[in-house]
Amino acid sequence: MALSNPPSPAMQKDMHVWNHFGRVISKRERHHQSNLCCHSSSTTKESHFLRTPPISSNSLYEASSFTSFHGVGCFRKLLPRRGFGYYCLDTKDFSASCGSKFQLDDVIESQQFDTDILNGIFEVAYEMEKIEKNSPGSNMLKGYLMATLFYEPSTRTRLSFESAMKRLGGEVLTTENAREFSSAAKGETLEDTIRTVEGYSDIIVLRHFESGAARRAASTANIPVLNAGDGPGQHPTQALLDVYTIKREIGRLDGISLGLVGDLANGRTVRSLAYLIAKYQKVKIYFVAPDVVRMKDDIKTYLTSMGVEWEESSDLLEVASRCDVIYQTRIQRERFGERMDLYEGARGKYIVDRKVLDVLPKHAVIMHPLPRLDEITVDVDSDPRAAYFRQAKNGLYIRMALLKLLLLGW
Repeated sequence: MALSNPPSPAMQKDMHVWNHFGRVISKRERHHQSNLCCHSSSTTKESHFLRTPPISSNSLYEASSFTSFHGVGCFRKLLPRRGFGYYCLDTKDFSASCGSKFQLDDVIESQQFDTDILNGIFEVAYEMEKIEKNSPGSNMLKGYLMATLFYEPSTRTRLSFESAMKRLGGEVLTTENAREFSSAAKGETLEDTIRTVEGYSDIIVLRHFESGAARRAASTANIPVLNAGDGPGQHPTQALLDVYTIKREIGRLDGISLGLVGDLANGRTVRSLAYLIAKYQKVKIYFVAPDVVRMKDDIKTYLTSMGVEWEESSDLLEVASRCDVIYQTRIQRERFGERMDLYEGARGKYIVDRKVLDVLPKHAVIMHPLPRLDEITVDVDSDPRAAYFRQAKNGLYIRMALLKLLLLGW
């Protein structure tokens, strides 16, 4: 049954209001928020509001020439992509309904997600993008407090999380260098820190130098925990924004060819991205890395088990000519300890420069989780295929979406 008639003015007015319920009691005892509905800022004559069938977000969707419904339980929306045209975000048969509980209690690793949840998160992220661009902000998270515990340096991740919370009306408690300027310096365990901080906040964002630290924190806390990077382990919110960026830039996720370049042994971003992109069909991954930082066998084994074709190569130009996405990473000096000889031998071996641009397909993009050192030359920045700063901005929208979903639900 297709949806064709707009709701009454009274229903539109009711749907135009954000409703706020009580604070989070625990990850397992959330208040049901069945009336949550966000509003669209558009009031054009060509469009009207529709209450959607049970799909990915607690939002109203604007029915326009770029939006089509394919019956109850199937919603298809065309979103703008780089250059021109639109891409389709299909949330067919997605089970989340307006105001329902988010399926995840924490965000710890990329393996938690399936494609339905990913499509839902991306739809909410697009709504967050409209909130950020078209209004002074939102108060949907007013009264909520987010604690950021960063035991390793961060610029983009910490600031984007804090910006996301503030843009949604929430407040932030932060420590920039928890390893040095918290009770960890006195020997306090991570578990004790988490038990203390959860008493002050509603959600915790954690970056730690030890792989597995986020899982330990999540098993301790009674409030949601987001992994903002745990040593050489994973960085799932980065992977989410990376996949969202690929979708926005290329227009699809199935059938893409992806080149992962640089420090693949220590890079948590590439590990998380590999886990996440493996959920899509007919993906081909190329690994291009110095021998000392080649991709580890656990990722290769996982990709093979998921039916993902992968190949190792030492020829960056050849790989670039075949790829839709080149994902460059820096060689991580901090992971080499005293072996600076190994670091110097790996650094600078694979650089994205004008030669790479010359062979890169016109539709392709270059991505980088940042910070950049010299592995992408500055003259690449002006090329429209250089997507890494757009990629960083997308991190704001993804993290706004995750905060909203974990605290309020769909």
